[in-house]
Amino acid sequence: MVFQNYALYPHKTVAANMGFPLKMKGEPKDAVRQKVERAAGILGLTPYLDRYPRALSGGQRQRVAMGRAIVRAPQVFLFDEPLSNLDAKLRVQMRTEIRELHQRLKTTTVYVTHDQIEAMTMADKIVVLQSGHIEQVGSPLELYDHPANTFVASFIGSPSMNMLDGVVTGGAVQAAGTTLPLPPGANLAEGRPVIYGIRPEHLTPAASGIACTVAVVEPTGSETHVVLRTASDNGRRDLTAIFRDRVTLRPGDALTLAPAAASVHLFDKTTGARL
Repeated sequence: MVFQNYALYPHKTVAANMGFPLKMKGEPKDAVRQKVERAAGILGLTPYLDRYPRALSGGQRQRVAMGRAIVRAPQVFLFDEPLSNLDAKLRVQMRTEIRELHQRLKTTTVYVTHDQIEAMTMADKIVVLQSGHIEQVGSPLELYDHPANTFVASFIGSPSMNMLDGVVTGGAVQAAGTTLPLPPGANLAEGRPVIYGIRPEHLTPAASGIACTVAVVEPTGSETHVVLRTASDNGRRDLTAIFRDRVTLRPGDALTLAPAAASVHLFDKTTGARL
């Protein structure tokens, strides 16, 4: 198991920390040294074997904790939010390193995280839990493209999916003060209440659609995130749109957005289940 807080012995060197479980099993010193050196080589820790945890960075300490698990050659690795104590840049680096380690060792790994970006980028299969109950199991893209309910839809994806209360009317959905298209193949009863879901990247400027006012503009470099207030509901509802191209928007600007019909998600108003 690899813990969130590293759980290293401060009075032991890196080598002693990594070899401790083998020592407790009574393995010969030469065998312990060989296994520790092998794990250190895999994790890039060879230069640090004689150092103490206090002399290491957060990422190096987490590697030591991983090395302590590797030396035991387990059938399953358990990772308990191992990156939550690291800064943003180091988390990205460690995500890559853990993924590469998994591909190299080919050992089953159960990884617990509240960070859906970690789950999306690292997992072969994701199990989404809420209050101890499984909401959906599938590959990252299965969960992103076909969420089973509103909880999964809002949890997977950053920024999260926009959700609007609507009613099926005349082969379309009335929501946010306008008429929005149903996804292809949708066949719902007239007057049925639904939750209309659309991801931020599937909203585009249009001549007709959801009338909004720009509230916040967040340029990230490769794309721009725009938080908007809808004209309906007295401007209380927020929407988020993502634009890949450069945009010249400022707070207070009026903007009309239309969803891509093929990318619309519909959910039951009462249960939240996907329709």
